[in-house]
Amino acid sequence: MEESMKGLNAAQEEAVTSTEGFIRVIAGAGSGKTRALSQRFAYLVNEIGILPGNILCVTFTNKSANEMRQRIHHLTGDNDTGYICTFHSFCVSILQEDSNAVQYPKSFLVLDNSDIDAMLKIIYEERNLTLRNMTFSKARDMIEIRKISKEPEYYLDMITMSLDTLRQKYEEAVNPSDIIFYGYLYQEKKCFGLDYNDLIKFSLYIFQEEEEIRLKWQRRLEYIMIDEFQDIDDLQYRLMEVLCNHHKNLFIVGDPDQTIYTWRGANVKYLLDFDKVFPHVKTIMMMQNYRSTPQILSAANSLIEKNQSRIKKELLPTLPGGLPVLCHHADHSRAEAVFIAAKIQELHEKGTPYRDMTILYRAHYITRTIEEIFLKEKIPYTIYSGVQFFGRMEIKDALSYLRMIAYKDDLSFLRIANVPKRNIGQRRLAFLQEYAAEKNCTLYDALIKNIENDIFKGTKAASFVALIESFAADYAERPISEVLSAILNESGYERMLRTEGSQERLDNLAELKQSVYEYETSCGEESTLEHYLTHIALFTNSDAEDRSDKVKLMTVHTAKGLEFPYVFLCAMNEGIFPSKKTNTLQAMEEERRLAFVAMTRAEKRLYLTEAEGRNFDGSPRYPSRFLLDIDETLLAYTQKPQDHLIAKAQDYINFNSRYLLDHSQGQHFARGQRIKHSIFGPGTIVEVDMEKAAYTIQFEKIETPRTITFRAKLEVLQG
Repeated sequence: MEESMKGLNAAQEEAVTSTEGFIRVIAGAGSGKTRALSQRFAYLVNEIGILPGNILCVTFTNKSANEMRQRIHHLTGDNDTGYICTFHSFCVSILQEDSNAVQYPKSFLVLDNSDIDAMLKIIYEERNLTLRNMTFSKARDMIEIRKISKEPEYYLDMITMSLDTLRQKYEEAVNPSDIIFYGYLYQEKKCFGLDYNDLIKFSLYIFQEEEEIRLKWQRRLEYIMIDEFQDIDDLQYRLMEVLCNHHKNLFIVGDPDQTIYTWRGANVKYLLDFDKVFPHVKTIMMMQNYRSTPQILSAANSLIEKNQSRIKKELLPTLPGGLPVLCHHADHSRAEAVFIAAKIQELHEKGTPYRDMTILYRAHYITRTIEEIFLKEKIPYTIYSGVQFFGRMEIKDALSYLRMIAYKDDLSFLRIANVPKRNIGQRRLAFLQEYAAEKNCTLYDALIKNIENDIFKGTKAASFVALIESFAADYAERPISEVLSAILNESGYERMLRTEGSQERLDNLAELKQSVYEYETSCGEESTLEHYLTHIALFTNSDAEDRSDKVKLMTVHTAKGLEFPYVFLCAMNEGIFPSKKTNTLQAMEEERRLAFVAMTRAEKRLYLTEAEGRNFDGSPRYPSRFLLDIDETLLAYTQKPQDHLIAKAQDYINFNSRYLLDHSQGQHFARGQRIKHSIFGPGTIVEVDMEKAAYTIQFEKIETPRTITFRAKLEVLQG
């Protein structure tokens, strides 16, 4: 036991050894919570004797889960590391075991954006829709909004309706939104595909309808731990409530000051009110920071204390003193970019690798000028959250080959049947689609049944079938990494890329092979091809580590959970950071938390930069209120804004603050609610736009609806 506690501070040790009941850990940025979670898992296994398979540890990224899995494997020496995964990944595990309860096979597909776009393409072609009706991006957003808020019972259609009934509902739809939505549900059911929203909905449905299955999972999970609890949304919370309701051992870790995902459904009240909802809650404060210098922490503490809705706390430094936080005011955005480039070159010349330097910003459009200067100065850089690694063409192609081997599904078939070229073009694919629809079979089955048809003479269709069949026969006995290498070779896919001279794509495939190998190593006996494929769709850009020596550029949201030796937080201007869309007190506090998260990513030194100029709407740019929130004595200026500019900035901020709405105090009306306006009279709320802070209202005396700000005095009409 002494060995397992080595190096832990008093708060971490208390968190590790507090095993029973409901425990809440408020863990500040850089306080070593990953270490504490890993050590607690090891303590449960090594000291108490709990089986790893009876512990659930939920993280919010696959990267965190992999890191924790490796740590725990090292601490316990056990290949079984229980359920260490994201909420979505855990739901995949539930459904793989109990999908029969919703009449789905164990080989269901987990859909990512690329798969959804492939389905949308089919729907648009079938119903003669164009991108003028709706772009794919807007269609995906629309589907998600309808699933989450407008039609939360949608999953019942997928579970209880027959495929023919669902198709009929799709065919009877008239307006583009309905056509796309019901067409998508039909396409999902047709290929037994589930997207992220479905995974939790289906799991909750099974637990609600099947008491025996619910009890099985409740009894199995003797200890539940959840990281980043401030990011939990309503559905995840409901799932957690169900799972912990038997043993009542729930351990949560979070930081209210790092709540930056409310726009995605995160609800910090679950963390703040945890002790009011659950009995006899023990709260542990972990405030010692092991990441950043005292200078960085002092500036971050000074900023976040301006928020009102928070648990009062302060990050405590453990590292020795470093350099002051450097603040730079530039005359224009180009001069700001030149300053950043010069500092990066200076650091690099003194021996700092480019990969140790990161530029953070509020929105992607900020990078244009920086990129121009970097290209001119030949500074290598990479932008995160561009094309995600697992969304790149060659990666999707490789994974589609693996999916064909395991599932032989239509989406994979359409993607790679003619890649490399096998003379299976649009005319032949249309023939297969017509046959498959008529016979109610997959496209691959349609090809097998028609392989001797004259239409496939002069094609390589037979060799494609032979390829898939040969791999399908024995893939279960081979490591995934071996299957992947072999199929890319024998299909001619890698040869095609070499012929094209696509070295970057070949490098990406090499990275994929390495990631598969690492996956096999970390998952042990669980690493079946099916297990890998159902989880891979949940991976994001941040899960693929970039080891190249380049400066990293990313949004603050992307940087959450990461740390970097040198951080440049740029474009710290009103209307940029905080965003010009910020129109409530609550949203402004979230923007300040976002700035706090950005600052606490820095380990050795933090640079804050802003520039004068004009915004897109022609208004003057002022220094951000977040710069002015920080105690002036905690910042070192290379060039300070002139007093008159600071005065104008303060006037603007004071004026803007008067118009920030307080949602906690203000009136809230829901869609469909009857109200009365002092001028326009009675009406009905048609839409609620949180971004614009406005209602769309259809008044009885006015023919067309009006958009009315939340600030307007509205009276509730009864009945």
